[in-house]
Amino acid sequence: MLADFDSVVTFSRGVRQHRALKHFLGDRLCAAAQITSSNTCVIGWGNKENTKKARDFAARNRYPYFNVEDGFIRSVGLGVKKAPPFSVVLDDLGMYYDATKPSRLENILQEYDFDSDDDLMAQADRAIHLLKEFKISKYNIVDASPEEEIERNSKKKILVIAQTAGDMSLKYGCCGQFTTSDIINGAIQENLEADVYVKIHPDVIAGRKDSDIRLEDIPTSCRILTQDMNPLSLLELVDKVYVKTSQMGFEALLLGKECVCFGLPFYSGWGLTDDRVECFRRQRKLTLREVFAGAYILYTSYYNPYLDKDSNIIDTLYTVKRYADIEKVNGSSLLFHGFPPWKQFYHRYFFKSNQRNKMTFCSSAEKIKANSVQKNAKLMIWSKRENSELQKFLNTSTLPVYRVEDGFVRSVSLGSDLTMPYSLVVDSRGIYFDPAEESDLEYLYNNYDFKAHSGLLERAEKVASFIVDAKLSKYNYAPHGEVQIDRDRFKRVILIPGQVVDDASILLGGYGMDNLLLMQMVRENNPEAYLIYKPHPDVIAGNRKGDLPNDLVLQSCNAIITDMSIDSCIGMADEIHTITSLTGFDAILRNKKVFTYGMPFYAGWGLTKDYRTCARRTRVLSKDELVAGALLLYPRYVYPLTKELCEIERVLKAIVKEQQLLGSSSAGYRHRKQLRRGAFVVSRKLFGWVKKLNV
Repeated sequence: MLADFDSVVTFSRGVRQHRALKHFLGDRLCAAAQITSSNTCVIGWGNKENTKKARDFAARNRYPYFNVEDGFIRSVGLGVKKAPPFSVVLDDLGMYYDATKPSRLENILQEYDFDSDDDLMAQADRAIHLLKEFKISKYNIVDASPEEEIERNSKKKILVIAQTAGDMSLKYGCCGQFTTSDIINGAIQENLEADVYVKIHPDVIAGRKDSDIRLEDIPTSCRILTQDMNPLSLLELVDKVYVKTSQMGFEALLLGKECVCFGLPFYSGWGLTDDRVECFRRQRKLTLREVFAGAYILYTSYYNPYLDKDSNIIDTLYTVKRYADIEKVNGSSLLFHGFPPWKQFYHRYFFKSNQRNKMTFCSSAEKIKANSVQKNAKLMIWSKRENSELQKFLNTSTLPVYRVEDGFVRSVSLGSDLTMPYSLVVDSRGIYFDPAEESDLEYLYNNYDFKAHSGLLERAEKVASFIVDAKLSKYNYAPHGEVQIDRDRFKRVILIPGQVVDDASILLGGYGMDNLLLMQMVRENNPEAYLIYKPHPDVIAGNRKGDLPNDLVLQSCNAIITDMSIDSCIGMADEIHTITSLTGFDAILRNKKVFTYGMPFYAGWGLTKDYRTCARRTRVLSKDELVAGALLLYPRYVYPLTKELCEIERVLKAIVKEQQLLGSSSAGYRHRKQLRRGAFVVSRKLFGWVKKLNV
């Protein structure tokens, strides 16, 4: 609707800073003094008193006025805690919670021909299924277990939903003749043999707002639920709900529960609820899926804050699930082990939470044990660096353990130069480079329904194409180039990427192979090929072990390349032969033949020629499925400029911009290295408190 206007005026700084609105409207969202055209409208947030100035301005100038509000799937975390929004609703007639007059949503529900829109109803069915499967609500918060709060017995369970004092939906929801106490007493009287529970609003629990009922006014026969808990998880355990206008009433309907309404929420009056207040405008009888389609799809605009782009309900549900799962890990007492001070500083960005999480860096197993008594504690271990003391503790502890490692698209400069990572993996099962046990990535590859995740494989294809076109890899520091090869003499060119000899992927997934043995095996099996050896960039930089004398390498190989991007090296090659190097994955993206001699994460799925096998890996994957698992689903990403969680597409664009700013020549790389090391020295002085956090 707002796309038709040249200027969209707001008198609210909060509205001008709203991420979804800024994305949808761009420079057209402005203050009154910045109007550029008579083709102008005015927007204000909901029915609040502070929109009077905007409404008066619109009326005085005869500009159309739109109400703006959060959508029905709002965020991972509370809006009052600045959790980024996923949806908004725009209404030029009223607002969905204002039952005193028609709204755009009410008109949709009154007039839309749902029977003739098969695509809409199919989308609604899919969305309802995912919403229930993922247990997604308006706010999606780290939740206490409802099972601990709801008594296990044979009695019916009745839930009364309290709301926040002064909520606009209460003011305009035609429920003024009822107090929450009236509703509670009604629930008790109408269900004499049942257990009655009262749910307090999450904004009240967070201490940001007051409740519409005093706790002391709730009868002692009722049990008060004051813990944050997932609404759908709670609703699954009850038989009937009583509400004024709460959205939880509609979510109860989605789960097949009875709903009694003492007000006029958007979903009442259509034949789905037991209504104690009547709306004479609402005469149509609708199915639950029709009301859902009208409210959640036709009425709502979706935005993906982690991609900073337009979205839809299906993408929103999958994205909320992804970041809710991350929040469930982050919203805890987190213990970190094996993280050097510089990692402690940078890696905090990946573990920020909307909850009050606590991060404690522990330098020994003894200190982990001492801090493991913290509520809901989880242990984060960097990579697989363990000692006997730690392993002994892990063998007897029930503490949830996660392995942490750099992701597959990391940064512009090398990690060994102490540069901030743009991606991490946090693995609850194992870690991707250890084939001895199943990792979260391997579990994804074996079990995830990639085709059912709408748009995922299309995203994977675009991401892979972007990486190839932009010549990106894990590290993105070296210049591009080419080596002249006599193609008349050498029909095949083989690239052998060197690896760090004490790297965990070699020690755990190499099965005794090393760089020299690999070169000798490849030469023996390919006597007529042109072999290129590229030492690992950390070895070239002098930061890690694995340097081999040139004369020894040249006994098997025809050339050694040190100062050239991995993209250029792959581009020259017909085949890549590797132990476990990520170069093999990069080569798959570029449609090259890949031969593995160890067991990297990308081997065993039908895309490589493998010297070894892993009995657990029996599924055949497409390239897009391999990319989706490794780059879209498994890692976490942080946007370099804002240090906020994001998706890989934003990181890739940021890396390209950083390359353009810094240059990709060898001189540029050396300059970046000096800058990074200088910045690290400064950061250690400025953030000396990081060391003090080690307990």
